Amino acid sequence: MVNCALAEGVKLSVLKQLPTPHDALEGIQAVPADHFFELHEILDQALGPGFAIRVGQQMKIEDYGVLGLSWRTCSWAGEIFERSERYFKLLSDTYAFKVQKLGTSSVIHLLREPHRRGLELSNEATLSATVVVLQAMTETKISPIEVTFKHDPPCDLSSYTTAFGCPVLFNQPAYSITYHTSDLETRTAKADASINRFLVERVEEERLGLVVSANKVALDVEGLIRDALPSGIPSIRQVSEHMGMSNRTLARRLQENDLTFRDLIRKTQENVARDLLLNTGRTVSEIAFETGFAEQSTFSRAFKRWTGYSPLHFRNL
Repeated sequence: MVNCALAEGVKLSVLKQLPTPHDALEGIQAVPADHFFELHEILDQALGPGFAIRVGQQMKIEDYGVLGLSWRTCSWAGEIFERSERYFKLLSDTYAFKVQKLGTSSVIHLLREPHRRGLELSNEATLSATVVVLQAMTETKISPIEVTFKHDPPCDLSSYTTAFGCPVLFNQPAYSITYHTSDLETRTAKADASINRFLVERVEEERLGLVVSANKVALDVEGLIRDALPSGIPSIRQVSEHMGMSNRTLARRLQENDLTFRDLIRKTQENVARDLLLNTGRTVSEIAFETGFAEQSTFSRAFKRWTGYSPLHFRNL
């Protein structure tokens, strides 16, 4: 937000009003929520209507930390809301998303009641950022068909029109952004490339009369499980569809390596957890999210069962 404000020409004297010094932000791990909302209010006053919308348009997937990394491995566009819901249940009470499918359209509700102007503006930034994140993930220009806000409209709607490109309604019952359901079901760029690779491999095997090794199948399945875990534990049906196989064929190919799908789930969860504990500074809650668990305590018990150590003990060995 500060970088966007500076790019728009905000005076340094305005930034000096901040309770958290702007020139000390690089060394701060977390900013109090009230300071964040106050910053929204100060910059809205200084830079005029639509600043929060313009901030949202500048957001990149990398700006969302662990949650953003998990979006990179989503299979379809709307899956980001499932992952966001799991993430915030585990790590925060800051946001809550609810997707309501209404046939050909789907409404994504942002369930965050504003108790001050800064929260209204933060909600604006969140819905604005949703547009650019979905476009980045799908590498398409999918756009919403309606956006609603609960608060009053500003005097200038130009930033809203540019960002959303659809009707934007104010003084509505909910904060929401609506898409065509088919757009939310769009494969992400990464998933589309992955599916194409698997299907091309299957076609090539049939053409040449080859049979891919059971070990390669197991490695491919592990990779797909790893990508899927932030959405929860995937089913064998989800993975087999991705690989262009039936459930029965995939189970048989794993059995050739004396493996079951359940074996690979557990093995992949353990390997991901070990790697993140040893090679990153992520919290135990974040690692629980990335390994498919709904609660940190459940993850900790499972990790101790796998290794004999609690996650923190293992990290400190």
